[in-house]
Amino acid sequence: MEAKELIAQCEAQVKELLKEAEKGHDWFHIQRVRKNTLRLQAAEGGDLLALHLAALLHDVDDAKFNGGDEEAGSRLALQILKDLGAPEALQLKVANLVANCSYKGGQANDNPSLELQILRDADRLDAIGAIGIARSFHYGGFKNQAIYDPQIPVRDKMSIEEYRRGISSTINHFYEKLLKLKDGMYTQKGREMAEGRHRYMEAFLQQFLQEWSAEDA
Repeated sequence: MEAKELIAQCEAQVKELLKEAEKGHDWFHIQRVRKNTLRLQAAEGGDLLALHLAALLHDVDDAKFNGGDEEAGSRLALQILKDLGAPEALQLKVANLVANCSYKGGQANDNPSLELQILRDADRLDAIGAIGIARSFHYGGFKNQAIYDPQIPVRDKMSIEEYRRGISSTINHFYEKLLKLKDGMYTQKGREMAEGRHRYMEAFLQQFLQEWSAEDA
């Protein structure tokens, strides 16, 4: 099967799988991550086909929504590519990218390949800026999480379990994760793209906290 056809068939399957997904991790998120991935790949290099497929498949069975099975997404990605007749080496490469893409509380302490650097940056770019703000509040509402509660402390270092299930607020999430992402970008292009989005979040938080305290002009 030619690469173009493989991508098209994979895309169709992902669209179907995510049609009822939580709207911060839906098909529109996949499209944005794919565009980020292709933009980063054009600047940084790496295996274009593996990256394109990994971007499509990176959220097919997210542990946040399946009870915490961290391996489910990579297993499903592998099965989809196997069923589509992708070469075995490509199946394994994409499944490995999917398995190691997630933030997981910032616990990753590894030496990621160029492709994994690109995929992580592409996914994390969609977690910051205006889109990141919107996604954060949507997910917080999905979990019935507090918008903000000054009595809930910001957490620093967390296990994956604490990150997934601990008590927090949406505003705390900015300090626990989102504001850290800019400095954690792996690629030069990713760092450039993150700058403006990061500043937008800082301005939003300043305005939010002023209004929360009724100190806005």
